[in-house]
Formats: sequence, C-alpha cells, structure tokens
Amino acid sequence: MFSKICIIKPTIRGLRYPLEHNLELMASGITYDELLNDYPDLEKEDFLACLEYTAKLCQVKSIFRIASRSAS
Repeated sequence: MFSKICIIKPTIRGLRYPLEHNLELMASGITYDELLNDYPDLEKEDFLACLEYTAKLCQVKSIFRIASRSAS
C-alpha cells in the first residue's frame, strides 16, 4: 500500500501523497467526504490504511540504528 516515492517518506499506493500529510488533514477534522472530494484519485480505504499503518508504528517497542552515514 505504501511506497517510497517521496524521498524516504511512506506514501499512499505509490502516489505522491505522503502519509504524514494525510494524517495531518485527518487530525485537523476534515471529513472523509471532504478528503475524497479534494483528492478524487484516493479512496476511503486509503485513509483508513494511513490510520492502520500509524497504529502499527505506535506498537513498535524499540528501534535500532542499523547503519549510519559517515561524516565527510
């Protein structure tokens, strides 16, 4: 459902709609009908998938750094 088209941020279905932006819109109180009107190429299930993805991120117990960039 999500791909890395926008740099390294997750997006919806490979489109250039960052998950972060969609979550901010939903948090602001915009209704699904308003979102679907503003973004006709998205479906209600896309916005529900954003919430599901975020809920799963909240369940992560620890994050480990597996690589770091060397200072140049």
